[in-house]
This record gives sequence, C-alpha cells and structure tokens, in this order.
Amino acid sequence: MLQQATLKFLTDLKKNNNKPWMDAHRSRYEAAKADFGQFVEQVLKGLSKKDPSVAHLAAKDCTFRINRDIRFSKNKEPYKTNMGAFINKGGKKAPMAGYYLHLEPGGSFMGGGLYMPMPDVLKKVRQEIDYNLGDFKKIISAKKFKSVYGDLSRDAEFSLSRVPKGYEPDNPAAEYLKLKSFVATVELKDREVISASFLKQALTAFAALQPVIAFLNQATED
Repeated sequence: MLQQATLKFLTDLKKNNNKPWMDAHRSRYEAAKADFGQFVEQVLKGLSKKDPSVAHLAAKDCTFRINRDIRFSKNKEPYKTNMGAFINKGGKKAPMAGYYLHLEPGGSFMGGGLYMPMPDVLKKVRQEIDYNLGDFKKIISAKKFKSVYGDLSRDAEFSLSRVPKGYEPDNPAAEYLKLKSFVATVELKDREVISASFLKQALTAFAALQPVIAFLNQATED
C-alpha cells in the first residue's frame, strides 16, 4: 500500500519547488519514489492476469520522471508535484491506449484510454467506432465500466462541437465521433490512495477499463 509519507513529501515539494530544497530532502524523495514504484509493480502483477499484454513490464517502464521539462514552459518550477504511471504494452512513451495512475495530494485520479492521438490514429479510431458502433456501445455501457467511470470524458478539451469532416451530423455514432480523446477517469481522495484496499480498488478500476483499451488498440493496430 502507498504510504502517508509519500503524500506528505509531495505536499512539501509543492511548497518548496526548488533544487536546494530537493537536494536537502533527497532521501525523502527516494523513499517516495520507491514507495510509488513498488505499488506500480503490484498493479502490474495483478493487471497482467486480466491484460497479459502488460505482463513483461516493470515499474520503470511506466513511471514518469519527477523533473519537469522547462525549456519551453513559462512555469520554471523544476519538479512535478505528482507521481504518475502510464501502463500499456509499449511502455509509458508508446502512443497507444493504456491505464493511468496519478498520485497528487488533493488531486489524485486513475483511469486511462487514448489521450490526444495523432490525426492518423484518431482517424482509425473514429472509423472503427463508426463501423462497429454496436460493439463499442456494448463495451462502454457494461455494468462494471459504468459503475466505476460512468462514461467516457466529455470535457470540452476532448470534444469537437460538430462531427468531423467525412461524417454526417445524424450519424448514430456522432457523439463519439466528436471526441478527440477517448479517456475515462475517476477522482480519488487522499484517504483512498493510502488505504489498505487501494490496490484492489485500482485493479478493479483497470479491469473495468480493459475492454475499452483493447478496442482502441485494435483500431489503431489493424
């Protein structure tokens, strides 16, 4: 299970986001990094029983560095104030659908899907949904998926106001063809992520998402 000390480190880092502070608290960072890494290893072990495509991965293949790339950013704070892991068969940098865990005091969440894919990939997903709308709707209306996520995210940043070029406005799949990202997430309270039951909770959530991940990746790989 994740430790309270890991959340406390991230809270303190947010208040002291500078290299001298990090250097002085390097041992706390290393302990938090190891704690998050061991939890990701446990997730991988459990998730691989449901999704064998990720069985070969280790935590280092999925977890992100805490250092921020500030070269082109107005925000020059050197460190992220969260820990994240993106799990898919190609690893964290692969441009495919996967599972995501975000640990941040007051802002943790989990879920996954396909985030802002390149135009050629997005075109394939939309085509797959158009051709196999029945299968897609069956997946996202499944009881387990709906009980955890409700639906795919319809946030404005993830959706067009009109159906994309090449599709008619009355297309039965219109509401999904408008999407630019195909993601589902659930927010987490701090007390949840450090509870003894959180591993089971995470595995249940990712298992509910697995059919969506499989559909999206099949669309892009065919």
